[in-house]
Amino acid sequence: MIRARAAALFIPALLLLPWISQTAPAEPPSPPDWSALEAVARAEISEIGAPGGAVAVVSGDRVIWSKGFGVANVETGEAFTPSHVFHVGSVTKMLTAAALVNLAEQGKIRLDAPISSYAKGLDPAIGRLTLHQLLSQSSGMREIPIDETVHDEAALGEMARSLRPEALLVEPGRAFSYSNPGYALAGYVLEQATGKPYAEAMKELVFDPLGMNRSTLRPTMAMTWPLVLGHAVPDGGKPAVVRPMADDTRIWPAGYAFASTDDLSRFVIALLNEGKVDGRQAIPAGVAARMLAPHIPIPTNVFTNGRYGYGLILQDRGVLHIAEHGGQLTGYSSEIRMVPQARLAVITLANRENLRLEKTFAKVFEMMLGARPAAPARPKPALPIDETEMRRLAGSYDNRWKMDIFVRDGKLFLRRFGAELPITKVGENRYSVEPEGVPQPQEFLYLPARDGGPGAIQMFIWVFRRVSPAG
Repeated sequence: MIRARAAALFIPALLLLPWISQTAPAEPPSPPDWSALEAVARAEISEIGAPGGAVAVVSGDRVIWSKGFGVANVETGEAFTPSHVFHVGSVTKMLTAAALVNLAEQGKIRLDAPISSYAKGLDPAIGRLTLHQLLSQSSGMREIPIDETVHDEAALGEMARSLRPEALLVEPGRAFSYSNPGYALAGYVLEQATGKPYAEAMKELVFDPLGMNRSTLRPTMAMTWPLVLGHAVPDGGKPAVVRPMADDTRIWPAGYAFASTDDLSRFVIALLNEGKVDGRQAIPAGVAARMLAPHIPIPTNVFTNGRYGYGLILQDRGVLHIAEHGGQLTGYSSEIRMVPQARLAVITLANRENLRLEKTFAKVFEMMLGARPAAPARPKPALPIDETEMRRLAGSYDNRWKMDIFVRDGKLFLRRFGAELPITKVGENRYSVEPEGVPQPQEFLYLPARDGGPGAIQMFIWVFRRVSPAG
């Protein structure tokens, strides 16, 4: 999601390949040919220019295949293995959600209660939010500048207490809008509810119970284990280690966990098996069910029938229901995709940012589920837009970036990053644009204000509030 310098961000939408399957078996009918998957993964990691990566496949209650590729550090040539610790970016969100749902399952907190019940010092408007809204990305909270290097763990609470009503773009509960500060705020509530620093609460509620022995939020702990370093590739250059490593304690709960492929596999096994790992009840059985439940729709077309659970994006691919999340940090890319009904999951890591191992995912789904590519969606017919409607939409909008909608020569346009894109109406309060380099038109919705104030638009995975009329 935007440049990821110290930003635990991920745009999962634009590169997804739709997959369908006629059946969803819990176990493959015969032993897969892992050499075929290894060849695809090795070739793809090389093709995308990552120094190294790792892939794991979970089926049922065990890891059935796991392998590292390339190097963890181009300077040392150290081999990348599934036991290496990795900065997982926004995959952290599902870990934070698991900790809070674990507390709720134990009866120690309520997800539907105002967070001021547990966290002190918050602005009243922020305190009225609920953990359900924060974890389901339905709080209406905006993104804020997070391109910082902050190491003091007290900064998490300081950031949470600094939030003001202006951070809420639309009324809580109305619309899905992805927010890293929203998850950071949830992590602060975890601190306050447990009386322990966020990193310690995560260790006690998630990492220790699941046997995730190489998982932490603290860089000084991560560096004591074999550690994958992030890499960047200058124009025309070779991969180079990113220095310094991204760190922002203000938003640790949104995207700064360290974990190995082996540890992420244990977490996934718990989600696929009602909290059981190694045959024991590691976390309450209800944690997975609540995390995997659809809590709010993602109505744009970035996903097929998209919804958001707790720390997980849900979408339908034919008969398959997929739960996934990915992460980006400077020099790192990670992704987990699960098919809960088939008790199947794939984990991929690569030590270069903004990468997706799409061919590798596709190969696993083909091998394990007989999946095949779905036909692309048909373009929607254009509908007329009258002058009144154009004036209603025209204005400047703001969230993680600014953009303008304006009228010129009787036509509607969207201006973003210097590009002016014609707007097509495709439904009631629904429109689309065609950004360069994007494989399909991107739809957005107009959200009229319920109180007579300025409206908003819902685009990609965010809400943008109108901050000024057309000028």
